[in-house]
Amino acid sequence: MSQVVPLDIGPVLQAYRDAAYNNAAAAPTGGALFARFAEESKALRARFAATMSLPYETRERARLDLFPGSDPEAPCLVYLHGGYWQANNREMFAVLGEGVAAHGWSVAIPGYSLAPDVGLRVIIGQIGAALDWLTRHRRQYGLSGPLIVAGSSAGGLMAALSLAHPAVLAGISVSGIFELAPLRDTYLNVKLQLAGTEIRDLSPIRRPVIAKPFVVAYGSLELPAIIASAAGFSALRRAAGAPGPLIEIAEADHFSILNGLRDPDSDLTHAILELRSQMERTHD
Repeated sequence: MSQVVPLDIGPVLQAYRDAAYNNAAAAPTGGALFARFAEESKALRARFAATMSLPYETRERARLDLFPGSDPEAPCLVYLHGGYWQANNREMFAVLGEGVAAHGWSVAIPGYSLAPDVGLRVIIGQIGAALDWLTRHRRQYGLSGPLIVAGSSAGGLMAALSLAHPAVLAGISVSGIFELAPLRDTYLNVKLQLAGTEIRDLSPIRRPVIAKPFVVAYGSLELPAIIASAAGFSALRRAAGAPGPLIEIAEADHFSILNGLRDPDSDLTHAILELRSQMERTHD
């Protein structure tokens, strides 16, 4: 007779829950890559010193960096950085606009307050305020093209939510998160302190689908939870008839995938450029 092995149906160990979303542990070279981004961003920010740290709200971190492009009619890419809403800053990521800037686009990078100083609902509100500010002031800086949002990791969730803003015509998420509920059971919630209403209201996968073009991208070396989130959100949008592909970037992890935003000829940059083409075809 075969031996009966008892099935373990106990709760998932905390260490496993934490590991499922610990991108830094899964891709340990990310810290060095971000340090390089930060160092190389200094020279770019110095070139555009007149349009750095523009306040869009009263809080200390509520400032944005604006990099006007060579083509005033081209879109402005609004990049929303990641860090699980508790780490990083806008100054680190100026170089991530290089890919589209080579095609004449403008780039805006808003900063935002971090947990635990503020909750996620406040942070999302700040992104809306930054988009409002850009809508009111962009012509002052010679920009007349549409706004397209891009976000990585936690910024991917904010990019998805930003599709609801009337000035945003399209977007892209890179390694985004679209369901907040699992984060409540991880180390990340020590600072986030997610409320049930925030999970309900701010998880893009729980909200009505917005039928604007939206690319969902992820790296083939991502954590399984990140890949599943991307695939699930893309499937939800596809079932609702919303435009935008699901794109896997080969041999890219949660951090190295961002190198594609610096390359004018990368798959990520071409996906963003295609958003402009798609909008122009829609309005013809």
